[in-house]
Amino acid sequence: MMKRAVFLYNTRSGRGRIADRKEAIRSVFAAHGYDLELLPIDFDKNPFEGRERLDLMVVAGGDGTVNFVVNAMRAEGLDIPLGVIPAGTANDFAGALGMSHDPIEAAQQIAEGREDRVDCGCVNGLFFVNIFSFGLFTTTSQRTPDERKHRIGKLAYLIEGSKELRTMHAVPLQLAVDGEPFGFNSLMVLIFNGETAGGFRLARGSSVRDGWFDCLLLEKRNFFRSACSMIRYLLGGSPKHVRHLRARCIDISSPIDEPTDVDGQPGAKFPLHIECLQGALRIRVPQ
Repeated sequence: MMKRAVFLYNTRSGRGRIADRKEAIRSVFAAHGYDLELLPIDFDKNPFEGRERLDLMVVAGGDGTVNFVVNAMRAEGLDIPLGVIPAGTANDFAGALGMSHDPIEAAQQIAEGREDRVDCGCVNGLFFVNIFSFGLFTTTSQRTPDERKHRIGKLAYLIEGSKELRTMHAVPLQLAVDGEPFGFNSLMVLIFNGETAGGFRLARGSSVRDGWFDCLLLEKRNFFRSACSMIRYLLGGSPKHVRHLRARCIDISSPIDEPTDVDGQPGAKFPLHIECLQGALRIRVPQ
């Protein structure tokens, strides 16, 4: 009996070329015993409605597309294996899984691969696969036009992010990290389930399989000191104004309702309760 699968693809992700490869991708899965339904994504509909008995959901898009699919699946109370074909701009989560950037090769990796359990983050009931963040540069992805991302790739994030320097401000925080409380005057907070953000490797030693978040907190100083601290960190240093934490559960409150971001999409509102759900996702990964 053929296994039932869906290929859910976002024609707006990356350079919008994934739709041209859909028949070739269907052939890959057919050769491995899958009856693959081709389904362009509709962000106003839950793709799991009426498809509760799937053997596999294959997703082609960036982190925002994967985020949508995970939240849609959780809304239906399902635990269906996912396969991820990178088709976005940075594809951070797919990179953490070891997926090929070539769509056909990625399809083969999924069809021939093995099932693994990987971690998922949850903030106020909203799930994320790669990163939850707020502060300087962290909502850049939401504002970067798709056309610019398609044309110049990750450089588009840097151009859009540079505009935020004009409105740089501190966010006073009260945190409890695995039950330990402290205060922090923050310029930026990054909570990683994965390893990279916008293709830049910031979470050193992070893994989507270890049951921990890797967290970076940039302390607000004057512009020069804050910028130097972040540059030193990116170059492999350990500046005192960049605090690195590992945690399973984080509670954050602030008098400022700062905009937040989950996987490049609008995130939760303060106060925040953030948990690492170890092994919460079934993922097809390369052998």
